Amino acid sequence: MKFSDFGFEPELIEGLEAMGFETATPVQEQAIPPIMEERDVLACAQTGTGKTAAFLLPVLNRLTKDPNEEGVDTIIIEPTRELAMQVDQQLEALSYFTPVSSIAIYGGRDGHAMEQEKRALKRGASIIVCTPGRFKAHLDMGYAKMDTVRHLILDEADRMLDMGFAPDIMDIVNKLPRERQTLLFSATMPEQIRKFAKQLLRKPVEINIAISKPAEKILQLAYEVEDYGKIALTEKILETNKRLERVLIFAGTKKKVRELATSLNKRGMDVGAIHSDLTQDERVAQLHAFKSGAKPIIVATDVLSRGIDIKGIDAVINFDVPGDAEDYVHRIGRTARADAAGMAFTFINRKDRGRFRRIEDLIERKVQRLPLPPDLASVEFSSSDGGRGRSGGGKGRGRGKGDNRGSRGRKRGGGKRGGSRGPKKDG
Repeated sequence: MKFSDFGFEPELIEGLEAMGFETATPVQEQAIPPIMEERDVLACAQTGTGKTAAFLLPVLNRLTKDPNEEGVDTIIIEPTRELAMQVDQQLEALSYFTPVSSIAIYGGRDGHAMEQEKRALKRGASIIVCTPGRFKAHLDMGYAKMDTVRHLILDEADRMLDMGFAPDIMDIVNKLPRERQTLLFSATMPEQIRKFAKQLLRKPVEINIAISKPAEKILQLAYEVEDYGKIALTEKILETNKRLERVLIFAGTKKKVRELATSLNKRGMDVGAIHSDLTQDERVAQLHAFKSGAKPIIVATDVLSRGIDIKGIDAVINFDVPGDAEDYVHRIGRTARADAAGMAFTFINRKDRGRFRRIEDLIERKVQRLPLPPDLASVEFSSSDGGRGRSGGGKGRGRGKGDNRGSRGRKRGGGKRGGSRGPKKDG
């Protein structure tokens, strides 16, 4: 379908044309008509399918055609600050020619931002894009009146439940009018999401855009390597693949993010890092530097695995195997966007072999294992379970190939290149 086929208001069509949008994606084709009919919708759709525009466009259309002059009209809840900012940016672009006002509400900013959010809530911005905790904090203070809300949108609902936001969301929902339109979008549809949806939705239209497999243009490769060899292997990949101009690396913990970024910067690479210990301004600055190319390599926790749309990423490196098979699809989907090609490398330690097999079952293919580079494979290290591993080491930073003192340091967690002894989900 063409966007002109949906019957949108002229102001909205003008914004779509200015952005070069002509043809709807499958989730937009299926979701926009029932949303415009003011039906509740339960949609299973991955990041990258166009789901954000699928819920923004019909809401913007209704607000353009039938403005809500009384106060806040729409609440869009996102699991992370980054997603809230990104949705707000897309909202700003799509609503450029409409009279709709909006504000993003999320934590990690100074008191001035809190005061600005308070004024917008009192005044009644048309659309609020928010994270659950920050928005609940405003509601608990009593000055935000929600009796005018016509739309509630829960985006990335599965992730919000995984992050423990269900109580906050229910507290928010209980302060909203019962007579409203509720839209729930989720990348997966486990039983807990269905139970959650039953509490919130009334006779919803169900939409299921099948979990897509990784794009065919992504070259998927894997190395079997223990934790103490991963930093050396990362350095080797980056140093020998000079054509990889923009690389996104996912590590399982913020400690590993810091260690890897520090090590790569010492090798003379321009590397950024994003994890939960940074302030919001620091995270925004790092993300902007990556998008602009000022820092062509960024190391992050899974905060960047979903929803963040950055064009031109040549490769993704999974420093750790993700805990959820579907997160693997989300992670490597950051590369090979549109018609571009991309590469995805995954490091598999002994403990993660079963987990990676589940990923291969999901994507219905065996990922090619590559042999370790000779100068890494030839160095033996004592593994943490008392056996002998054949990975790690390398010649970097003044250490010789046979320097066993370096390997013992890594085993104890005291060496520069490692120190992580197991998966610890600390974001």
